Amino acid sequence: MDLDGLPVKVAVAHGLGNARKVMDKIKAGEADYAFVEVMACPGGCIGGGGQPYVTKKETRMARIKAIYEVDVNMPLRKSHDNPAVQQLYKDFLKEPLGEKSHHLLHTHYQKRGL
Repeated sequence: MDLDGLPVKVAVAHGLGNARKVMDKIKAGEADYAFVEVMACPGGCIGGGGQPYVTKKETRMARIKAIYEVDVNMPLRKSHDNPAVQQLYKDFLKEPLGEKSHHLLHTHYQKRGL
């Protein structure tokens, strides 16, 4: 990534096992990243606990691929660009990360047995 002429190395790790590998390489001096995005769920949130539970990796990966393919062709891809979301913040939530939006939109991890 280039930020105003400054090269910045960025990594993305899907799954905690892969995150461990990236961190080990950084600690060993084998990788030099300024930022590392770690997505605990395989494939990121799209493969997370709030999604349909799929036991076959091939099925999960096909679902993730299909959703990404649909998303890339959508005219409106970012929630903060959505006029309805902008209106919701203007009229009701007031500000991102504000008290009301935090209370209504954030959740906490709940351990659940499968």
